[in-house]
Amino acid sequence: MHTSLTEHARCLYGDEYRPVPECGLAHEERYFVEELTFADPASILAMLRALCPNPVDGRLPVWVRNLSYRLVLLQRPDEPALLREAAQNLWLHGPDWDGIAADLVRRADALEQAG
Repeated sequence: MHTSLTEHARCLYGDEYRPVPECGLAHEERYFVEELTFADPASILAMLRALCPNPVDGRLPVWVRNLSYRLVLLQRPDEPALLREAAQNLWLHGPDWDGIAADLVRRADALEQAG
């Protein structure tokens, strides 16, 4: 069993910055997706920041990044900085998601103005 979501992702997808641990477990993407689906926001953000410290790099597939941000925003919808971070990720890996990214920025702006 992996000790964290980050470790599980590192074993499955690799890491540009650290060696991949030799854990001896069978790595099936569906188990990672299950763990990601029920992970808390802090664990998801820790994974994103460890494996993709710069938005333009990292070995996590784009769909994993998008799903990760979506899951975090469902749990923490009222954080402007997080909305902007998710929007930046979408813009870098778009253009299919440019409209969604723009909506996230509008939500962040509205939250800041209301706050």
